[in-house]
Amino acid sequence: MIALVDTAADDPLAPSDQLPLKQLAAKLFDELFRRTADGAGVTRECYAEGENRAIELYREFSGANGFRCWFDAGANLVVSMPHDDGSEPALILSSHADSVPQGGNFDGAAGIIAGLLCLVRLKRESIRPPVPVRVLAMRGEEGAFYGRGEVGSRSLFGRLDPKDLDARRRGTGRTLREAMMAAAIDVAKIERGERLIDPSQFRGYLELHIEQAPVMIARNLSTAIVCGIRGNVRHRKVVCRGEAGHSGAVPRSLRRDPVFAVSDLLMRMDAHWSALLDRGLDLVVTTGIIGTDPKDHAISRIADAVSFSFEIRSQSRETIETVYELFRSECCSVSDQRGVTFEFDDRILSEPALMDKGIIAKLVQAAKKLGLPGELIASGAGHDAAIFGNAGIPSGMIFVRNQNGSHNPREAMDLDDFMDGVNLMFTAVVSGF
Repeated sequence: MIALVDTAADDPLAPSDQLPLKQLAAKLFDELFRRTADGAGVTRECYAEGENRAIELYREFSGANGFRCWFDAGANLVVSMPHDDGSEPALILSSHADSVPQGGNFDGAAGIIAGLLCLVRLKRESIRPPVPVRVLAMRGEEGAFYGRGEVGSRSLFGRLDPKDLDARRRGTGRTLREAMMAAAIDVAKIERGERLIDPSQFRGYLELHIEQAPVMIARNLSTAIVCGIRGNVRHRKVVCRGEAGHSGAVPRSLRRDPVFAVSDLLMRMDAHWSALLDRGLDLVVTTGIIGTDPKDHAISRIADAVSFSFEIRSQSRETIETVYELFRSECCSVSDQRGVTFEFDDRILSEPALMDKGIIAKLVQAAKKLGLPGELIASGAGHDAAIFGNAGIPSGMIFVRNQNGSHNPREAMDLDDFMDGVNLMFTAVVSGF
């Protein structure tokens, strides 16, 4: 059942017919920052207050502009044209409403606002595309709080591992299960691996996102078209256990030092990484969390344990699995040589995805028509588009140039570049899917 939003006609976010879309975008980004700023950047925690505030802004804006709004079974906001009752399969314009802690204002939000501006333009110009067009504000894309990315989209397609529901939020211990239940999501269905939506309701999926690397800056591209999205395999926590001892009393030959063992392991993996890059493989390897226990570590103490995260990313599933086997093999070798042991939590896999060739061609054609760059680049970061694509839904992505990287308050997307991306999306949408 679709619920219409009852929003006051004098809502300050309601645009006049004369207000340029660029000014409307600036107002939305400014208001979004005001509602979700945390003092350093923005924090829109998934299934929590920050994300809720962002979604409420999109809901208010949509209602004020005469669009229909409802929430799907995953508590994601769906926005449609006034005449669209939601019964026909649609092209989805989407991105994520959440952010990392102290992140930037444009990550995720750019895609949702781009979709809303496309709806505004369709309405202003009285255009009815060949298929219905809807905006989907997705929850739970970032993995920063629970260690699993694309939680919201995985849940929609019955592809969230039930074990992930027991992941605990760092700092509070709240489980993902509790967070999703607070958003009125049927967690029992997710545990059974059931889909929350019918994939046949999607004709296609198109996501605009800021680039989170410096490639477009270096190549002076305002827009680009994504050809593929890297997948990843990761461990939230690996523990290397050795033996504690006095730093001055235990000689090297008798030490079982986990700090040196982990250092050895990471240098070995770096050597493999370099060699595989020389062979032309697409690969990145990262350890983003590492440390000894602050409750008992000391300058004069050989640590008894080191915990660390480990992640491998590539556009190739074969490369991911090959490097993962190298990682486990090197753990065994280091264990034998240094007298330590390694303990692994559950392995988490996110599949790589290729974007739909038909959508890529349509975007390239639209870019040529608009005189915009139509170059193809790969996404190193994961996105909901990969989940939709791997679920059999034709999917595509548009990248917009962005300075200073992402996942930090210094994101610096230029609004002119953003409007190039919006125009590219709109042109592709009206050409039909």
